[in-house]
Amino acid sequence: MAEEEPQLTEFDSGPAQSVTASEEVAQAFARDVIKVSKIVPLVRQAPAAGTPDPGTAQAIALEMVLARGWDTGQYNCLVSLWNKESHWNVYAHNVGSGAYGIPQAVPGSKMASAGADWATNPRTQITWGLGYIQGRYTNPCGAWAKSQSSGWY
Repeated sequence: MAEEEPQLTEFDSGPAQSVTASEEVAQAFARDVIKVSKIVPLVRQAPAAGTPDPGTAQAIALEMVLARGWDTGQYNCLVSLWNKESHWNVYAHNVGSGAYGIPQAVPGSKMASAGADWATNPRTQITWGLGYIQGRYTNPCGAWAKSQSSGWY
């Protein structure tokens, strides 16, 4: 995966501030203007996912994404996110973290809130995963951006 280019964002520090210090320290740190900058990763859109095959987990997800009022751009982010997390494998299990299923819930049993068949049903896992994403990141592209900047969501 190509490394993202950082985007420099400048912040206005507001009115000047003063600090009392010894003459030596004051000379060493005297400045006319102080700028505070933060490096923000430039998040690009996820690649187009295309039309999923009918009956697949991705087709279920597309239906649910659109039903929430999100567009295909959000679906593209979701496909990229869950390709990275589980390759859309309903049985994907990370032994180290305990993450399970398509959305890699930790622990997997959290998904029981969406249905008793959470361990085997892609629709149940996607329902839970979309609820988690909406509650924590607003939408799939928000979760994808978090994943791109930190390696997890």
